[in-house]
Amino acid sequence: MPRKVLPRKVWTTAAAAVVLLTGALTPINAQASGEAGPGSGGERGGGFGRELGREVLAEGDGWASLGAGTTGGSAADEAHVYTVDDRAELARALDGGSATPKIIYVRGAIDANTTDSGRRLSCADYTAEGYSLDAYLAAYDPRSWTGGAPSGPVEQARRASAARQAERVQLRVGSNTTIVGLGDDAVLRGANLLLKDVENVIVRNLELRDAYDCFPAWQPNTGGLGDWKAAYDTITLQGATRVWIDHVTLSDRGRLDQDAPAYFGRRYLQHDGLLDITNASDLVTVSWSRFADHDKAMLIGNSDGATADRGRLRVTLHHNAFVNVTQRAPRVRFGQVHVYNNAYEVPEGGEFRYAWGVGTESAVHAENNAFTTPAHVEPADLMTSWNGTAIRESGTVFNGFPVELLPIHNAYNSASERDLTADVGWEPTLHGPVDPAERVAAEVARGAGAGRGPH
Repeated sequence: MPRKVLPRKVWTTAAAAVVLLTGALTPINAQASGEAGPGSGGERGGGFGRELGREVLAEGDGWASLGAGTTGGSAADEAHVYTVDDRAELARALDGGSATPKIIYVRGAIDANTTDSGRRLSCADYTAEGYSLDAYLAAYDPRSWTGGAPSGPVEQARRASAARQAERVQLRVGSNTTIVGLGDDAVLRGANLLLKDVENVIVRNLELRDAYDCFPAWQPNTGGLGDWKAAYDTITLQGATRVWIDHVTLSDRGRLDQDAPAYFGRRYLQHDGLLDITNASDLVTVSWSRFADHDKAMLIGNSDGATADRGRLRVTLHHNAFVNVTQRAPRVRFGQVHVYNNAYEVPEGGEFRYAWGVGTESAVHAENNAFTTPAHVEPADLMTSWNGTAIRESGTVFNGFPVELLPIHNAYNSASERDLTADVGWEPTLHGPVDPAERVAAEVARGAGAGRGPH
């Protein structure tokens, strides 16, 4: 019987057992000296005295607990429980995105931009003949290029280069999978975990860092300059249902877009989202995670015209930290989204546009969240409307003081945006205790992110 995670459970640190793996990827099914056996904590507990891969989402913990709940790979037999140390082992364990129940423990740092033999790959290794950034900039300079979207041999070479990188860094996660980082130093660098048309997936205690695109595409805009478009999120949900993401850390650490050069008057962005939930994905809980050092953090629904998203995109976000995030924390279309007990921190000098984006037919219920910002960020900046009509907001604390954001938004943005109402048409029922907002910043700082332990 899978062990259920209870709210507020303390994750105590214990010494991790060492699993000795030799040669090719090996399921953890032996009882050799120093290895963790079936049902034990050991290394499978991530060094924390619990077998995390067998744990499932608790009843009532957000939208992902609805119905059958989210159990991930907890039913995996011993032949499908793996510890992986490099990209090649991780890819083999994922098994091309198969639906076979599986538990994958990530040990140490894994770089997706490596060969199967472990050689580090640079952008130059992916570059196809005929592409260079200089050639691309010369070919599609808006001052001379009038053909709309880039086309022709240089764009074809860029696409070929991008396909080579995608083959390495985009890792498909199948249904009935649990991925758990071991200890406090499990890191996946440069990878895009793709959950496409799958169900029942758990990702826990893992840092995902710097999912960079070597070959961003220039997208001209009608009547405007355009923008650079990067291909990869750190985690992408497309048509995915029953997903629990817990105690993960997602960031651009090591390659910040805010430090990138500008071409064609626009910053050369090499990252897309941190966590994007689109294409009629549904029943998702994101808990006790950290989103940091990024521009566009989280998109829930990617098109105003995606009417198939109606009745889906139901997401719960609780006890997450958004630190040095410029926007989309989250931006929502269509979905019923419960945003409670999250902490938002804008550092001094940090770029900030908004936190909550109220999009087409969205129904966000924001409850007891805490914001810590420098003087240049005001309460009226915290949310913005993108063709939305309503948001239910209550209990917000801004720099230690309670504020009511909805009337502030309507008063300060009436000239440029329609007034929002509080009539979102639903009441959240699937959630744990909602903490007082005054305690949220400290609680989340202590507990959110990889290596901090489940609650």
